[in-house]
Formats: sequence, structure tokens, C-alpha cells
Amino acid sequence: MLELTVAPVQRVLDAEPAREPGAYAALVREIGEDGAGEVRAVFWSETRARLQLFRTLSLAQHNARIAREAHSLKSAAATFGYVRLVALSLRLEKSAETLGEAEFHDLLDRMDAAYAAARAQEPHR
Repeated sequence: MLELTVAPVQRVLDAEPAREPGAYAALVREIGEDGAGEVRAVFWSETRARLQLFRTLSLAQHNARIAREAHSLKSAAATFGYVRLVALSLRLEKSAETLGEAEFHDLLDRMDAAYAAARAQEPHR
């Protein structure tokens, strides 16, 4: 039964685009090109560090911290329109207390892939 409820959710997450193209342009309109570029550079750095941190934390011992970090990642990714990373971060945030180790590591792998896909789709400036 669990596989029947998880599989459709996973297909939805995988179907999310890596990035919404207009999100960065909206940020540029709000804070300017230089400011948006600086904020985006911080996002990339902090997101890489946060994804690495998840791999060092024990799910059983740190599920509350994992949920908080996922919430922060979700919010930051939303600023730039990284839709797939937002969806996966939300899933981790909401399920950190109930995930099994295998599901947790699979989700982290998917988050790493979403991060890489977002970087790959990012226009080079």
C-alpha cells in the first residue's frame, strides 16, 4: 500500500520543472541585477552546504533540525523559482519525522539532482 501512495507523488516531483524562467527576472526588477546576482551566489553556496549538511545528520536524532533546514531551503529555492527543489524540500520538511533511512537518502539524492538541474538551466551571466 505504501508504494501505491509514494509512487504517484514521486512521479509528480520528478515532473516538476527544475526552474521557472521568470522568477529571476522578477527578482532583478525588485532589487536590481547586481543585488539579484549577489543573492543568487549566496543561494548556490548556502544550498550546496545545506545539501551536504543533510548527509551528515542522523535522521533519527536530528529530524527536527532536518525539517527546519528543509524549510529554509524551500523558501530560498522559491525566491529563484527552483520549482523541483522547492517541492522536494517541502516533502522533506513535512515528512522528516516519518521517513525511513532509505527514503531519506533517496530524497537527498533527488534533491542533489534537482540542485544540479537548476544550476544547469541557469543562464550564465
